[in-house]
Amino acid sequence: MTIEDGFPGQRLFVLPRPTVRAALQRPGTAHLVVTDCGYFPEARAHGMTRTSGIDQAIVIACTKGQGWCVIEGVQHTVHAGQVMIIQPGVPHSYGADPDDPWTLWWLHIAGRDLLEFLRAAGMTPAAPVRGVSDIYRVVALVEEVVHWMGEDSTWENLVAASGAAWHLMALLSANRQLSGNGASTVEGARDYLRNHLEERVSVNDLAAMASLSTSHFAVLFREHVGMAVLQYQTQLRMARARELLDTTDKDVADIAEEVGYQDSFYFSRLFRKVHGVPPRTYRAQHKG
Repeated sequence: MTIEDGFPGQRLFVLPRPTVRAALQRPGTAHLVVTDCGYFPEARAHGMTRTSGIDQAIVIACTKGQGWCVIEGVQHTVHAGQVMIIQPGVPHSYGADPDDPWTLWWLHIAGRDLLEFLRAAGMTPAAPVRGVSDIYRVVALVEEVVHWMGEDSTWENLVAASGAAWHLMALLSANRQLSGNGASTVEGARDYLRNHLEERVSVNDLAAMASLSTSHFAVLFREHVGMAVLQYQTQLRMARARELLDTTDKDVADIAEEVGYQDSFYFSRLFRKVHGVPPRTYRAQHKG
């Protein structure tokens, strides 16, 4: 026997369906609206089966324990630190592991932009479960939704909950490149490049740190980040150079050296290629 809800310490909020229909017609929530949300701590015997799906997408973030879901006849395990998204209209069932029941933050979302977000996130019935790079940020956004929905269903709070849900879906979409095989390797390389802007770090160096061939590492990095290693390194260096130009009085030559370029003339040419203007012209522009 499974329990749909009713767990010690739980929070559960459901919008009246007439309110949902009205929200889907109003600016501010028509593109994305939260219809249901909650928190189920250590949800022992929790389970749900829907033979025809529902009109909303279901987003479940597991923070402790584990569970499972079955979609299109395939069972998927959901571990702590993972997010499960079930698309609207898709039959499904899910439940807590009997020996190590999950703790969940969850919400149901509708709106005209929902399918676009799901496509951007790459979440499909065949791949409904994903690890995320920062489960705490995900949970914080769901918790914000629960906070606003828990206060009342005034228009202001619905808009605030919608904004947090929008942020959540954008985060999951952006996180698409950070999951799958090699994600931790690539993220480690990105961290290394961020923390060593001034050093001469080659693709060969990064590949050797990851114990991979240079060609394999280069392909893996491009798949996850969307650009080549050296292009990403240049992007990081130019971002730091802009910050130094805007916030310090350092000479261009000193800034070039600080972001990894010994030749200030080469740095200036590269800066102009990226920004359309040389460093000194950029510094003189009014900003803010």
